[in-house]
Amino acid sequence: MSEIVKIVAAEADRGERLDRFIAERFELSRAAAQRLIAEGMVSLSFGDVNKKYVIRGGEAVVLTCPDPVPAEAQPENIALDIIYEDEDIVVVNKPSGMVVHPAAGNESGTLVNALLYHCKGSLSGIGGVERPGIVHRIDKDTAGLLVVAKNDAAHTALSEQLKVHEVSRVYEAIALGNFKEDSGTVNAPIGRHPVDRKRMAITRKQEQGREAVTHYRVLSRFGGMTHIECQLETGRTHQIRVHMSSLGHPLLGDPVYGGNGTKFEAKHKALISGQCLFARRLSLTHPRMGVRMSFEAPLPTEFSALLEILERECT
Repeated sequence: MSEIVKIVAAEADRGERLDRFIAERFELSRAAAQRLIAEGMVSLSFGDVNKKYVIRGGEAVVLTCPDPVPAEAQPENIALDIIYEDEDIVVVNKPSGMVVHPAAGNESGTLVNALLYHCKGSLSGIGGVERPGIVHRIDKDTAGLLVVAKNDAAHTALSEQLKVHEVSRVYEAIALGNFKEDSGTVNAPIGRHPVDRKRMAITRKQEQGREAVTHYRVLSRFGGMTHIECQLETGRTHQIRVHMSSLGHPLLGDPVYGGNGTKFEAKHKALISGQCLFARRLSLTHPRMGVRMSFEAPLPTEFSALLEILERECT
């Protein structure tokens, strides 16, 4: 049966386009939100529905979640590191090198393929056939924790928590250089790079990007490198990588934002396969039980080995 979900737009949402409002609330792509609008899956308590509709504040946005259809991605028997699971959510410790959902060039071997096999079809349908169950993502070469929704009600509740910054996500990283301060905050909007569309960048004009806030603190200093902890207040694409690079401290091994090509990386290449970033801790309110839950995963073997080498060679 299709599920109907209603969200009342707040005054703070005034001026936001309907498709963007839906995309942000349900962690969908803009294209997916526009498709739901075009298919008549969205209604309003007042106003005519179209993708150019601008939120006025106070109206109820009603989304009829379509019945899940057979996904293009096929179930694959891929081992998963399950941290927690019940009838509503799954918390997974994703390995570095695994793509979260199928896309051009990565049609198989993804987390979605593994989840389809593990959950036997019991995943939220809000993300459509491309991203069943996926509420938020982490980059291919970033390892660590993420939560997956097994039904639409859980997906909706978790998306709302992400929207209002109630999901806590704490990462650890190794960055180049020695931070001047022991802690700080980067508050700078992020959008697509104006020239290289595969990269993200801090935007000069607020309307060209989306709010992005990262809190960081130093855990250990190793001369030319620093072990840091980053807590996301928002969750934009490549957020930590972009923000740390903007401070002049790109992440070790990051080929996109200037953290690769160091002598240290060349010497320890076997331990570095992309940016040294790990989603270590995750806290959320359970969508059905309403209790606060926190999860933590141990550092990957390679990450721990790099810290031991830095401790030995650079202090």
